[in-house]
Amino acid sequence: MTKVKMRSWLFAPGDSEKKMTKAMEGTADIVLIDLEDAVAPETKPLARTMVHDFLKANAPQRERLWVRINPFDGPYTLPDLAAIMPAHPGGIMLPKVYGRADVERLNHCLSALEVANGIEEGSTPVIVLITETAEAMFHTGDYKGAPRVVALTWGAEDLADSIGASSNKNADGSYGFTYELARSLTVLGAATAGVPAIETISADFKDLEALRLRAEKVRRDGYRGMLAIHPAQVDVINRAFTPTAEEIAEAREIVAVFDANPGMGAIGYKGAMLDRPYLSRALQLLALVEEG
Repeated sequence: MTKVKMRSWLFAPGDSEKKMTKAMEGTADIVLIDLEDAVAPETKPLARTMVHDFLKANAPQRERLWVRINPFDGPYTLPDLAAIMPAHPGGIMLPKVYGRADVERLNHCLSALEVANGIEEGSTPVIVLITETAEAMFHTGDYKGAPRVVALTWGAEDLADSIGASSNKNADGSYGFTYELARSLTVLGAATAGVPAIETISADFKDLEALRLRAEKVRRDGYRGMLAIHPAQVDVINRAFTPTAEEIAEAREIVAVFDANPGMGAIGYKGAMLDRPYLSRALQLLALVEEG
């Protein structure tokens, strides 16, 4: 459905043409034009028009230009979609879901608007924020085969609001247990659905070293990309989620060793015994390289 890379997803407020343009002209794989949290209620009608016009004016970049709409638990979702779909956005981010039913509802809305606007039905992909409500936490594994869904991501701020927590952080600045659980359930849910897991934002956009360490850690944990709130974060994220030359070379060596020994379940390699999961991980890494 979409061929674009999904390493970096940069938010840009939908009521600022300057910031949307700066985000588009940068190196983010996907620009997430925001009609939700970044836009005040009284400004949303103007922002919808601005986003529509921006998408129209930058049609060659369309596949990279996605829109975060407002959630279905408020009055703004349908006006958002009615305003932006004629301009054919590259994709949609659906926030604050309560479960798969919200994705099914979005699919019906998008299908009608695609047909009405001469867009191929089913061609608009969706990324879902699956942990922003307490109820959604119990449904993180329900997205296998969900229509249009090409990635899953998570959020900690709205989840804290949903459960009445005063903070989502420990005293040392790390996420509390509930939010680490959300991160784990997201990568498990994405694996179940067969789509990439995308890490949530790092709010401290000035601490690029902390961002690098976190991005590298979550990639080891199975994440394939990360949300960004500032252009300075994008290159750090892109590097962290791009396999290194050394990783690629080792993966190719592992595949070659197994190819040379068909039928063997475990093979000696550099002083260690490798079994089939090592081969699977090597193949997955090489698939990422080919996709890029």
